[in-house]
Amino acid sequence: QVQLVESGGELVQAGDSLRLSCAFSGRTFTNYAMGWFRQAPGKEREFVAAITWSGDNTYYADSVKGRFTISRHNAKNTVFLQMNSLKPDDTAVYYCAAKVGYRTSYSGAEYDYWGQGTQVTVSS
Repeated sequence: QVQLVESGGELVQAGDSLRLSCAFSGRTFTNYAMGWFRQAPGKEREFVAAITWSGDNTYYADSVKGRFTISRHNAKNTVFLQMNSLKPDDTAVYYCAAKVGYRTSYSGAEYDYWGQGTQVTVSS
């Protein structure tokens, strides 16, 4: 059984940087594409970033391109989301997700496993 545990969320100020981590356990990490999603109060869950199982391709939502970077450290079974130049609109609960196979997806419905989420709050 796959388990995902996010960490690193906290209260920061606009313009700050923050790195989120997601620890993967239970199966072979490199068999899964990984994604980050977020959900703000009163809003739908939205795609943030994704990475293929070997880290050869990455994808980003337009709202975070140039500011966020997704990466994975396969030896540690961990995926990261480096967030720079944070804005108040980035405030949300951030979730990591795992999808069986090489291809990523923008749709959360296509992911097989989810973490519990970590809160990121960006003040003005």
